[in-house]
Amino acid sequence: MTRFSSANRFRFQFSVSKSAFWWCLFFIVLLCFVSNHLLLSDSDRRLLRNRGKGWEQRVLSSASPRSSSGSTVLVTGAAGFIGSHVSAALRNRGDGVVGLDNFNNYYDVSLKHDRRAMLESSGVFIVDGDINDQELLKKLFSIVQFTHVMHLAAQAGVRYAMKNPASYIDSNLSGFVNLLEVCKEAKPQPAIIWASSSSVYGLNSKVPFSETDRTDQPASLYAATKKAGEEIAHSYNHIYGLSITGLRFFTVYGPWGRPDMAYFFFTKDILQGNSIRIFEGGKGGVVARDFTYIDDIVKGCLAALDTAEKSTGSGGKKMRPAQLRVYNLGNTSPVEVGSLVSILERLLKVKARRVATPMPRNGDVMYTHADISLAEKELGYKPTTDLRSGLEKFVKWYLSYYNQSTVN
Repeated sequence: MTRFSSANRFRFQFSVSKSAFWWCLFFIVLLCFVSNHLLLSDSDRRLLRNRGKGWEQRVLSSASPRSSSGSTVLVTGAAGFIGSHVSAALRNRGDGVVGLDNFNNYYDVSLKHDRRAMLESSGVFIVDGDINDQELLKKLFSIVQFTHVMHLAAQAGVRYAMKNPASYIDSNLSGFVNLLEVCKEAKPQPAIIWASSSSVYGLNSKVPFSETDRTDQPASLYAATKKAGEEIAHSYNHIYGLSITGLRFFTVYGPWGRPDMAYFFFTKDILQGNSIRIFEGGKGGVVARDFTYIDDIVKGCLAALDTAEKSTGSGGKKMRPAQLRVYNLGNTSPVEVGSLVSILERLLKVKARRVATPMPRNGDVMYTHADISLAEKELGYKPTTDLRSGLEKFVKWYLSYYNQSTVN
């Protein structure tokens, strides 16, 4: 009886131990699985999403020019305002285009997704990825032999830099260097056209702003990162033979624009009956901008691409000096912000509730004015859209996109 009880007790304990062992093993496996999933980086998750069934084929199809003379272009920031318009223009004229965008939430992401849908309907595939993801960039360059890179991805906005400075370093500096590192190793290297900014002129008081003016007094972190980008571009051109063209954009506006831009949120606030702040300088100084319509900017971007010479290096080795350029792309007609509001009032048929406000110390400058003589001479760049005509097109798009009327 004692032996029987002892045996049963032994078998019971053994059974419990065995059960406990398997349960422990199950939980360990489950924990490993969950941990691995949680430890996946954003880059890993993007790769999993991007490299689904037919991913490479979609990239190849999007990259294929419609003619033997067409270019094959990687457009970074393709779901952005300028990037989406440039991508569409390249595709419409027959070039192969592959987009890249990380769809960050700096502003309404749904607007970026709608831009993507518009592009994909015309055959442009946008890869969900970050320019800091070197493995993804290398993968794209292994699939496609890009002739050009149109680098328009950036953390934009002067004021946001006071809230999130790290995002500007991550995108405008680290991301740019990462892209250049991959481009320099390509065989052959692509020519690079990239977005600098009129902000590099900073505290410069000489107008109009010329490419030969001083740009060593940035008024904001955003401007500083763009100026640093120009110096980085110079070094990669000098050391590795990359053909690089920088474009200094002046206050770009138009349909599918950025909600953080004044003309955009002025339109929203006027329609909603909210007051709008009109910044003023000391002693009644006015704030004015060289507003440049998106279609004119696109023409300048395509002209820069078409006139870009080939890079002179291969696999990280420079063979001979390479082309290095920088151009202003503006409208040459600065307009006071108050006049911008007046135009919007007439187009929206709504009176704005204006509030005069002193210009804050946030990195904004009082005045921008582009000297475009160099771009006109070398790129054939000539803007044709005045502010009223451009805003009329923007307002028409805005009312349609947001299903709004012109009444409060």
